[in-house]
Amino acid sequence: MSVTLLSAVSTAAADIDELSLDLSDGLQLGTKIVIALFLFGVALDTRLGDFRDVVRRPWVIAVGIVAQYAVAPGLTLLLTLALDVKGSVALGMLLVACCPAGNLSNILTHRARGDVALSISLTGVSNVLAVLVTPIALAFWSGLNPKAEALLRDIELSPWDVIGEVALLIGLPFAAGLLVAWRAPGFAQRSGRFVEPATLVLLLLIVVGGLAGQFDIFVTYIGVVVLPIVAQNVIALGVGYGTGRVCRLSGPGTRALTFELGVRNTGLAVVLALGFFADLGGVVFVAALWGLWDVVSGLALATWWRGRPTAEGADLIGSAPATDDRSIA
Repeated sequence: MSVTLLSAVSTAAADIDELSLDLSDGLQLGTKIVIALFLFGVALDTRLGDFRDVVRRPWVIAVGIVAQYAVAPGLTLLLTLALDVKGSVALGMLLVACCPAGNLSNILTHRARGDVALSISLTGVSNVLAVLVTPIALAFWSGLNPKAEALLRDIELSPWDVIGEVALLIGLPFAAGLLVAWRAPGFAQRSGRFVEPATLVLLLLIVVGGLAGQFDIFVTYIGVVVLPIVAQNVIALGVGYGTGRVCRLSGPGTRALTFELGVRNTGLAVVLALGFFADLGGVVFVAALWGLWDVVSGLALATWWRGRPTAEGADLIGSAPATDDRSIA
């Protein structure tokens, strides 16, 4: 039985680069709209004060960004080489690693009794930088994996096309949300409570629905990607925790960095995968499953941390960790 299973996994691994997911244009458009609405909702709940840690604790923010866009993708690259994954799997893993943090990291930080203000600041900064950094980082790190680089050559991916897509998916809705929050703060506060949770649920339904429609593909290829996805998630969370310790943050600050670096905006990764790697179904498959596992592992860790005391002492770099007075549901 085990020999048969290993043989099936080996065969699937050999074929995953040839996998092509037949997703309708309507599903892809719907996913993009939901992501845009999600980022709009994030911006509705963002205030200029949320970026105060950029001024109050600039070194923490800087180290966090470097760890997010350099250390985590670099370790992911080494993992793809160590596991000798196929090119599309490597691309999917690196795509996720090069995406910014999502609003889910703020929610998990709040649940884990972490430093929500630091989490929100890092999420805002990473999403602003993502417009330029994500495409460049993806091209750079993928170019260091021979199998991934060969696939990129075949599809002739233009970083400028990716920049345009990311700008539309992140920059435009985020800027619109900030404008609404500035001009109509009362409306933004009331609607922001519903927009973010609703769009997150819609996105999960789209991902699950898409996978349900391709259930035979899920069964065939899950064995190929489960180990790389789980290992990468552990590494990402570990990088976040280690960065917090290196910065000598208090317990809440370390928890915030753990989720900021360990929880990716996999919704953006799925949209980019659908937009640029639709014929490389392995990329979409990895991004979608990463998103589902991200939620499971993040909730488990946040729940475990919630019941454990934190070191409430002052942050040893900069000032004491700030608290956020807004409720995150």
